[in-house]
Amino acid sequence: MTPVNVVFIGPPGCGKGTQAVRLAERYAIPHVSTGEILRSAVRDGSELGRRVADILTKGSLVSDDLMTDLVRARLREPDTARGFVLDGFPRTVGQARALDDMVGPDSTIVILIDVPDAEIVRRMGTRRVCDACRLTQSVGDAFHPDSEPCPYCGGNLVRRPDDEPETVRHRLATYAAYATPVIAHYKARPTFAIVDGLQRSDKVAVALVAEIERLRSSHRSATE
Repeated sequence: MTPVNVVFIGPPGCGKGTQAVRLAERYAIPHVSTGEILRSAVRDGSELGRRVADILTKGSLVSDDLMTDLVRARLREPDTARGFVLDGFPRTVGQARALDDMVGPDSTIVILIDVPDAEIVRRMGTRRVCDACRLTQSVGDAFHPDSEPCPYCGGNLVRRPDDEPETVRHRLATYAAYATPVIAHYKARPTFAIVDGLQRSDKVAVALVAEIERLRSSHRSATE
């Protein structure tokens, strides 16, 4: 069967991670996240891993070239033969071009999960973490006070500093700065699609599968 190679693009809080896990289960392919790639490289103690560990220890950012090398090594592993769901890469046009070289531009489905900034700020505003058991939970009101007790252990539900509205807006601005040219790189391709991320999570999942199957079908027809 033709591999199912999927790349997710979308702002923080749009649900990429949740949807990547669902798709990976549906198609029996690995969910490849850049965070896990970095952690795995450090654990393995490979030459690349030692370079990553040294960079992270110094508090520096992993370069484009090194991140690309790590992704290239991950996509060469046997479990990606049926495809992959890539989350967190590419973050630059240079990385996108490198990915084209790795797997071919025509065999990669790129989906933008589109959610307006105002909704992302609202979603992040409803997220709380218990200061005792550390479970992350949601409250019904983004402006809910931080003193509500945790329903599991009785601790206090508090907002994480990186979920403060101004911090979220800064993260969204950072995302837009790198994502806009990456989206432009992919947008004209027949294997690019946009899914409305404002829908309920289960409806987003259905829409993603529908788009993937549509794009796969179109690609098969074009190559026959």
